[in-house]
Amino acid sequence: MEFLEIPLYDDDIFKLVIRFLINVFFLTLLIRGAYYKNSGSKDYIFTYCMLNALIFLICFTLKKFDLGLGMALGLFAIFGILRYRTDTIPIREMTYLFMVIGLAVINALANKNMSYVEIVFTNGLIYGMAAFLERAPLLRHELEEKVLYEKIELIKPENHAELIADLESRTGLKISRIQLGLIDFLRDTVNIRVFYYPQEQAQENFSRNIARGDWRR
Repeated sequence: MEFLEIPLYDDDIFKLVIRFLINVFFLTLLIRGAYYKNSGSKDYIFTYCMLNALIFLICFTLKKFDLGLGMALGLFAIFGILRYRTDTIPIREMTYLFMVIGLAVINALANKNMSYVEIVFTNGLIYGMAAFLERAPLLRHELEEKVLYEKIELIKPENHAELIADLESRTGLKISRIQLGLIDFLRDTVNIRVFYYPQEQAQENFSRNIARGDWRR
């Protein structure tokens, strides 16, 4: 049955629904289980979800025209180099951007030569690698803040513990390490880079600070 020479229905609707559900499932695992769990940031979640869904639907639709692998790689390259003029995307967030694009392209363009088991395994492998690397001790995601500090007498090596305690009391963060910057003896101030792991923070207060935009990378 057709309307204006366009079929009202064909069997591909089942493929679309099943593959989209697989895509959304692993996208949720990737974003909620790897990205948000380790960063605590919601800044790019909307972008990741909508870009993934959009690319999936574009690829699945264009697949009907049998444009082939060249089309897939071209779309991947075009969307992969996107950047927002208002803000520079950090390299870690850019990597997740490539991953959500990859999920969409794989799930949309897989043909009959690729079984559903292989599709699920490929999706699971992408998520598994991201989750593993996020938890690897040497690759733990570390955030930083820049602080202009006025208690300059505490920067002495013998006062290091007291300095850390004062910074933690003021910022509410559990600090992993610090780096001293420019020291101004005329104004009795010093620039300090404070480093911390988002996973080690009190989740309620840290999430509130992230939502208000109080802490930035």
